[in-house]
Amino acid sequence: MSEKLDLGSWVNDVVQHLLENYSGAFESVGNVVSGFSELIERLLMWPPAWVLIAIFVALGFWRIGAKFAGFTAVSLILIVMTGFWEQTVVTLGLTFSSTLISLLLGIPLGIWAARSERVAVVIRPILDFMQTMPAFVYLIPAAMLFGLGRVPGIIATVIFAMPPAVRLTALGIRQVNKEIVEAGQSFGCTSWQLLYKVQLPNAMPSIMAGVNQTIMMALSMVIIASMVGAGGLGNDVLASIQRLDIGLGFESGMAVVLLAIILDRITESFGTRQTATRGKPFGWLSAKLQRQQAQ
Repeated sequence: MSEKLDLGSWVNDVVQHLLENYSGAFESVGNVVSGFSELIERLLMWPPAWVLIAIFVALGFWRIGAKFAGFTAVSLILIVMTGFWEQTVVTLGLTFSSTLISLLLGIPLGIWAARSERVAVVIRPILDFMQTMPAFVYLIPAAMLFGLGRVPGIIATVIFAMPPAVRLTALGIRQVNKEIVEAGQSFGCTSWQLLYKVQLPNAMPSIMAGVNQTIMMALSMVIIASMVGAGGLGNDVLASIQRLDIGLGFESGMAVVLLAIILDRITESFGTRQTATRGKPFGWLSAKLQRQQAQ
């Protein structure tokens, strides 16, 4: 065949059409995302460094133990001493912003997919596409539609990081024991009561695993998003590549690694604790059964 299928030009035409006809809508979305991200960044920048460090150390001690709390303290103090604290807080703000948006979209979508097989069939290939497309590719249309800066970085990060939240929410709800669901139905639970009082509490370990994976993917994408001016530690990583500065690359990369370990262990602990107490969220049914038997 001498002629090739020019999918690229079709995609370019679609993006150009969106840019010409819906630029106002994209600008409005960009303003909302920018305002939300700036608010989170200001909240993180407002307290002194030692206050934020104390919060993370306390979280580490509460969720994991004294050893991890010590590791957290040493890691964050090391980031401060190497001069990357401000960039780390910016990266943390971008990660939290992207993660919250991903969860606000992904968890309801996962619930919908768990309750409707048709929705699941439609969503599955879309999620496959979102997860397997190279991360750099998302930056091109995002930059064209939203310009340069933090907004296209967050939009691209949301697209890249949202699939685990959708998949693991749907998986967790589908894997809830059918006997528990039937027991809830037998006690007259409505569809919403069954979801909030039975399915979601028992699916929480899987949902928290989705939250953990979303945070990790968001952090990795936020670093890449420095190519469109998102800011944070990604700027230092990019600068080290451009200058072939091994020292800067090591220091900024180490800050990313330490932040990733801290976020990963803390969020992972929530899913682990939920697994250990998995039967407790459904205790209200057991209590009701006991009351009925007593009568």
